[in-house]
Amino acid sequence: MVDNLAKIHEEILRLRVTLNDWSHQYYVLDAPTVDDAEYDAKMKELIRLEKAYPEFADANSPSQKVGGSVSEHFQKHIHSSPMLSLGDIFNWEEFLDFNKQVTKITGTSENAYYGELKIDGLSISLTYKNGQLVTATTRGDGLVGEDVTTNVRTIKTIPLQLKEPVDVETRGEIYLPIAEFEHLNEERLIKGETLFANPRNAAAGTLRQLDSKIVAGRHLNSFLYYYIQPPRPKINTQEKAIRYLNNLGFRTNPENRLCRNLDDVKAFIEDFETRRHNLDYQIDGLVFKLNDFQYYEKLGATAKTPRWAIAYKFPAEVKETILRRIFPSVGRTGKITYNADLEPIILSGTKVSAASLNNALWIKAKALKEGCKVKVKKAGEIIPSVVSLVKTPNYDKLPIWQPATHCPICKNKLEQSLGEVDQFCVNFSCPAKILRSMEHFASRGALDIVGLGPSILTRFYEAKLIKTIDDIYRLPEHETEIVNFENFGKKSYDNLVKAVKASKHRSLEKVIFGLGIRHVGAKTAKLLAQKFKTIDALAFATLDELAAVDLIGAISAQSIVDWFAVKTNQKLIQELKNFGVNFTYHGPKIGANTPLRGLSFVITGTLSQPRETIKELLESEGGAVNSSLSKQTSYLIAGTDPGSKIQKAEKLGVTIINEEDIPRLIQERIEETHHE
Repeated sequence: MVDNLAKIHEEILRLRVTLNDWSHQYYVLDAPTVDDAEYDAKMKELIRLEKAYPEFADANSPSQKVGGSVSEHFQKHIHSSPMLSLGDIFNWEEFLDFNKQVTKITGTSENAYYGELKIDGLSISLTYKNGQLVTATTRGDGLVGEDVTTNVRTIKTIPLQLKEPVDVETRGEIYLPIAEFEHLNEERLIKGETLFANPRNAAAGTLRQLDSKIVAGRHLNSFLYYYIQPPRPKINTQEKAIRYLNNLGFRTNPENRLCRNLDDVKAFIEDFETRRHNLDYQIDGLVFKLNDFQYYEKLGATAKTPRWAIAYKFPAEVKETILRRIFPSVGRTGKITYNADLEPIILSGTKVSAASLNNALWIKAKALKEGCKVKVKKAGEIIPSVVSLVKTPNYDKLPIWQPATHCPICKNKLEQSLGEVDQFCVNFSCPAKILRSMEHFASRGALDIVGLGPSILTRFYEAKLIKTIDDIYRLPEHETEIVNFENFGKKSYDNLVKAVKASKHRSLEKVIFGLGIRHVGAKTAKLLAQKFKTIDALAFATLDELAAVDLIGAISAQSIVDWFAVKTNQKLIQELKNFGVNFTYHGPKIGANTPLRGLSFVITGTLSQPRETIKELLESEGGAVNSSLSKQTSYLIAGTDPGSKIQKAEKLGVTIINEEDIPRLIQERIEETHHE
């Protein structure tokens, strides 16, 4: 028995040393060497052993610590109250166990929880006096943090002055959007610097910069979710606290929601198990806080975590396999993307045999070779990605990988501009570039031409029915050829013609995005459409006029000017105009022209048109479209197979309509406005 206890004590000590090392790498050096799933598993094992063998308890165990250490470069700041961490759970059964403990205090098993997205960023505490920002402090060790006020002042979503002259302390998360993270790592590749492992570490590294100009240039963002002090009688729930923070001018997450019972909690979890990969920021789980503040003091906290809140973590499955081959592919702009041919493995229930490897510099930085062993995971459990190299005894014997020198499709020599990490095929006639451009133009986020996917476009291109984007609008002229295609027919042709005609009426931002201008994504396209209203105004905009548009930088502005200066692009615009493609911004409308103003909608089930199209119509008429139902929802738009939202809408008294009712509703609201 003594020998057994000695072995257990030895294992506890080993886990503490390992976790302390990993914590130092994660919180202090901003350079983690293991993924979150592996860290969480070790921490869970340590907590289990310490609970089973309390004789080995130690106040200095990493299980009792919160966060990391204080950097020597910043002044120390003592928190008004400890910045605690959160306990972790990983499945529904563990949530039910947590709820049982809460029930002992509340007296009911159907507790209301406020559900929030667990942002993968850096915790921050903000203190305001008379409505003015006084201090911004990192978590540090939970009791003492780092004063990073100067850097936080550069973050645009952090208000320097509140909408009311009040004293308040709030806490939340500073994070780096995924697009900014990728851009930052590209810059570091060019400079030969070590890459940030993930957005969280990039945010932490940014906030600890001594030069606030560097911080300002990295476009950090924030979400606030804790109202600390002073106490206000009317703010007695988390839901009300979030509303109050929002009213003061803080950025709160619109995805968060009140879960009135366990069914709502489960629905929130199931919703983001599938939706989390569509966000433009990284989350590693959800947070559930008991909504009613009156029980917080009674529930209390451990040395590390509150007992009135819990973090529901999404586990990331990571497996090892062999990288058999590295091969290049060509995008719509001619950019070369390298891909991995993998020894097939099963990840998150599906077979994975390929993954993206970004660019040549990224592959070199990871020291990957054909034939080496790698760790693979699914980003958001959807997109396969190579995490890291796994060195094996034969690794040094494998030949060093060399990037491609010529386009894999047209065989033209690849080019790489000074200061860029990517290689490009600059051949305008490259078949791969032409096809990728047409695929992008027809994609859901652009002109949304249903039925014109990559495989169909490839068949049309090979049959010489289409050579350029404008040829898409000539497809109705080829009825005989298309109807005779294998696995095609008259009905498929009619549906395609209908989709092509419908695409002519999309709003300007969809067309701008579909044109595939470098550095112009969907968000930038919408900003341009809102500012310039027509394609001609955009085409004749000067570099200074473009750069003056909020959130559009010099690189994007120059890219837009360069694109419209190319004669073939000018010809394309004219051809599209000749076919009747819309080049005007549709809305949203203002004033009397917003018949749906003040109404909120939720869409469920399968509709005859893409959900995004219905959403755009409602928003263009002044309506608001939400993802979850509440008593404030005006209408539930139900298609086929609507699921449980029908029952919930009936229970809440929300009016249920179908897709065909929307035009009638708009007309009725217009007539009501005229009668007023």
